Amino acid sequence: MPANADEGLGTVLGEDGLRRPVWAAHDPLRREYYDHEWGMPVTDEHGLYERVVLEGFQAGLSWDTILRKRAGFRAAFHQFVPDIVAEYDERDRERLLADAAIIRNRAKIASAITNARATIALRADGGLAALVWSFKPDATPAPRTIDEIPTQSPESVALSKELKRRGFTFVGPTTMYAMMESIGVIDTHLLDSHRRGSSGIWPPD
Repeated sequence: MPANADEGLGTVLGEDGLRRPVWAAHDPLRREYYDHEWGMPVTDEHGLYERVVLEGFQAGLSWDTILRKRAGFRAAFHQFVPDIVAEYDERDRERLLADAAIIRNRAKIASAITNARATIALRADGGLAALVWSFKPDATPAPRTIDEIPTQSPESVALSKELKRRGFTFVGPTTMYAMMESIGVIDTHLLDSHRRGSSGIWPPD
């Protein structure tokens, strides 16, 4: 869940007759992201690697910051192709540190490169997507308000530990829970949101 949600609130009825959480109800960029992307299944290596990196960059920041810079991130990191990012050298690190279109954090830039290499290494053992989706729980939360949405789970803790064991960084349990929400591994749409159950992974309540 994006970090700037107003806790304790339910959905807002839009002028289009659809209900959304308050964080997605008004700003056009957030609304577009919520309506068409957040919570939809991502099951490919490229998509999972991008989201691992972006969630890592988001740590300690607002998701709005990442969302508004996402095009810049994609350009700076060669569209998040792991094989390309894995080959980045010191010149690339310095290029990225000078790029105002992204978050210029040395540790997080290094993590993106490390995670690209770890992603490639995982191919010999089923791949990143299979590993992430293997932590899908048996049940998903059923929140009525934003403050009922957890920030981590036993599965996100276990996923975090396994990714760290595999060489990934910036993959803490809360960060991984947010990623699991964003890619449809769990469905934390509020019960009366128009998006609840829309992923095809979890049936409507």
